[in-house]
Amino acid sequence: MKFGINLLLWSDGLTDQLLPVLEQLKELGYDGVELPILDLNPDHFAAWGKRLDDLGLARTGVTLRTANDNPISPDERIRATGIANNKLALECAAAAGCTHLVGPFHSALGEFTGAGPTADEWKCGVAAMQSMAEDAAQHNITLCVEYLNRFECYFLTCAADAARFVDEVNNPACQSMHDTFHAHIEEKSQKEAIHTLGNRISHVHFSANDRATPGTGQIAWDDVFDGLRQINYDGWLMVEAFGLALPALAAATKIWRKMYLSEMQLAKDALRFMKQKVT
Repeated sequence: MKFGINLLLWSDGLTDQLLPVLEQLKELGYDGVELPILDLNPDHFAAWGKRLDDLGLARTGVTLRTANDNPISPDERIRATGIANNKLALECAAAAGCTHLVGPFHSALGEFTGAGPTADEWKCGVAAMQSMAEDAAQHNITLCVEYLNRFECYFLTCAADAARFVDEVNNPACQSMHDTFHAHIEEKSQKEAIHTLGNRISHVHFSANDRATPGTGQIAWDDVFDGLRQINYDGWLMVEAFGLALPALAAATKIWRKMYLSEMQLAKDALRFMKQKVT
C-alpha cells in the first residue's frame, strides 16, 4: 500500500510556498502527493516533476471539468473543449510524472439539469472517455473516474454507475476509484461499494464524512479496510481533506468552520491511522 495526501488541503496550484509543506510530508513518511491539475500548463508541471523527484515524492494528479468545458454538454463546442482540456490535463500529469489522473473529469462539477443523465449524455461521456483513455495508455497513466454524491454531480453518483461506465469505456487505461466521503453519502455499505467496483478500483480517496481528519468521524473505516483487503487492493490510499486555506475551495465544499488543529497535524494523524490499519 502507498500513502499519499492531496495538496488541495494547502493550495490549488504548485508554488514555492509549498516546498516546506512537501518537505514535512516526506519527513512524516508519506510516499507521495496528489497534485491539483487545474492550471493546464505542461511546462510548469514538468518543472515540478523534477522538484518532486528530488524530494523523493511520487505523485498522482487530480483534475475536473466545469460548465464551460463539460464533456457531456449538448453543445458540441463545449464538449470538444472538455475533451481537449482533459487531454491537456493528461499532458500535465505526464509531464509531472504522475502515475494516475483522478477526479470528476467525466462531466461538469456542480452543474445540474434537474434530472439524471440522459442516454445521449451517457453516450457522449463514454465516447469522450474512450478518446482520453487512448491517450492515457500512450502516457502510461491510469485514469480513475470518480463518482460523486448527488449534491455535486448527476452523471456518476454511485459505485454501480462507475462500474458500468468503466466497462463501457472498455480500455484498461480507464479504471475507477473509491472515495470514502461520497460512498458514505450514496452507498448502503462501504464494503459493498468496494465489491461492486472490485478490481476496477485503481485509487482510493481516504476522506472523512466532514472532510476533516480521516480516521475520525462516522465513516465505517473497518468496512473500508476489510473491503480493500478482500479485493486485494494494494495501490494508493490518498488522504483528501479540505479546510479554510483556499476561500474558493472552501466555498465550493461548503466549509465555513475550522475542524482540525492544523493541516500538518491532520496529515500526521491520518497517516498514523492508515498505517495502523494496514499493518
